[in-house]
Amino acid sequence: MTVSPPKSETYVEALPAWARNLSEKYYSRSFSMFLLSGNVRDLVPLRRPNGTDFVPIEEFLASALFGQRDLVLQYDRGGLSFGSPDTQADFRRALEGYDSFHGTNYARGGLPRNPDAVLNLLDNYLRLRIADGRKIGLVIDFVETIIPAGDISGMSAEDRNSLVILKRWARNPSFLNADVTICLVSENQIEVNQGIVQHPGVSAIAVSLPDYSERLDFVRSQLKTQPLPPGSEVNDEILTQLGAGLKRVQLQGLISHAVENRQPLTLKTLAERKKELIEAESGGLLEFVQSRFDLSYVAGNDQAKRKLQDAAAAIRAGNTDVLPMGYVICGPVGTGKTFITTCFAGEVGIPAVTLKNFRSMWQGVTEGNLERVLSLLKAMCPIVVIVDEADAQLGDRSSSGDSGVNNRVFAQIAQFMGNTELRGKVIWFLLTCRPDLVPVDLKRQGRAEEHIALFYPDTMEERLALLRAMQRKVGTAPLPSETEKFFLDHCGNLSGADIEAVLVRSHMRSSLQNKSAVDAEDLKAALDDFIPPYYPTEIDLQNIVAVLECTSKSLLPKQYRDVARSELIRRANALVAISRTTPDA
Repeated sequence: MTVSPPKSETYVEALPAWARNLSEKYYSRSFSMFLLSGNVRDLVPLRRPNGTDFVPIEEFLASALFGQRDLVLQYDRGGLSFGSPDTQADFRRALEGYDSFHGTNYARGGLPRNPDAVLNLLDNYLRLRIADGRKIGLVIDFVETIIPAGDISGMSAEDRNSLVILKRWARNPSFLNADVTICLVSENQIEVNQGIVQHPGVSAIAVSLPDYSERLDFVRSQLKTQPLPPGSEVNDEILTQLGAGLKRVQLQGLISHAVENRQPLTLKTLAERKKELIEAESGGLLEFVQSRFDLSYVAGNDQAKRKLQDAAAAIRAGNTDVLPMGYVICGPVGTGKTFITTCFAGEVGIPAVTLKNFRSMWQGVTEGNLERVLSLLKAMCPIVVIVDEADAQLGDRSSSGDSGVNNRVFAQIAQFMGNTELRGKVIWFLLTCRPDLVPVDLKRQGRAEEHIALFYPDTMEERLALLRAMQRKVGTAPLPSETEKFFLDHCGNLSGADIEAVLVRSHMRSSLQNKSAVDAEDLKAALDDFIPPYYPTEIDLQNIVAVLECTSKSLLPKQYRDVARSELIRRANALVAISRTTPDA
């Protein structure tokens, strides 16, 4: 039996990119089994002579890719379904023949519940119909529930049997020589047993989230049949642009909700709903940063602030090729690493998200979480990604004691961060007070290549600027000049976080006494009562490693600019040794 001739060039061009990829690989007679992963729970454009319909992927496979097949079947753990009544009747006849030969009662009593037994029946059926010269399409959905990821020694007998059958199909030459296509479907490739994922006879096909042009086609088709209510602040292009990272089915839900409830779709409503949808889609692993501050709120560290302002200006101008792939923001605790980064998010005018803890105690879940998150980030370009406590979150190449999870997570993140096609589109901010613990592979040139160090204020001018910035942040009224002078005379070497804490306490005291504004008495009481945390060894170490990490001399305090690196390394090593052997006093 020879393979059918390829579809016409016009037909292939009308297919989505992932479907063209599948079609080309199939007609090359290289593969008969495909693993579809990624955005497989979305609607897919199905081109028809009288227009375009948007249908689930199962219907698309049956109609567009398997439309000329004699037999189309779909299976998941919920049961077996058929592309037509004729196919169902044909399968029942084959099942009756199987029952008569093997003494079973599947035709009348129903299919077995365990997947390996169903796959065995399908194996028998496929071989019969291949011998008859039939053209067959088979879709196995939620395949991760049939052959889940994990070491084969820990798999149940049922899962091992299923894995063996699928491996046998993947390398079966009669399947390649006949018109047989088997599509395995799973949202996360990482949740599928690697014996199939890495099998040379299986082609992995990534179904991506819709890009701008695909979203625009879908939005226009939706608005054509259900226009947005009067008073809506978005049109097709604005909705498409702001809908980056959303599935078609989610965009459909946004439009339908506005139409059915007769509620105008405003920019505010769209931003709120998108935030909810993306955070839900990521499983709570991404959190949108909605900052009411911009970089004008940042005081001190003027050179660092200027660098970020330049980057924000480049993004707004569309000059993404001049931007670094990412930043390491380092410095001692309390220097405002998180604050300056959220201010950048408020300044730049593109979405910003915080990467939450994606690690799980269950095998395969951590990698699956990360795969889903990275796919979302790519679809939401341009975007700022903030990773707080990066030294703890991102892991390293070590795989001891965790079955290699750390190693695999590190490899996924490093590969994504190093993709130069995403320069200026996905901008990473790795925040840490111990940059020496962040793996070199993540902070080298081509990944988080710009290293910005922040330090405590060391001049009266910097402390005054920081005081005024913190007043704006916490919302207190400007202090009289004599009160500012009193503060500067008594604040010592407080960090930005310490100054904020003092201001909040003084504001509380003022409010409790029903005063209209904070006065010198309130400030003095707060300063007298405040005891800043004291970790001298750790703070000294964080200062030294920040100096060593910084990639711009202009960012360093004067006392560090001309110190030999060998001396800084010696001091850092000594402080590390002390911190390991004795607690801070």
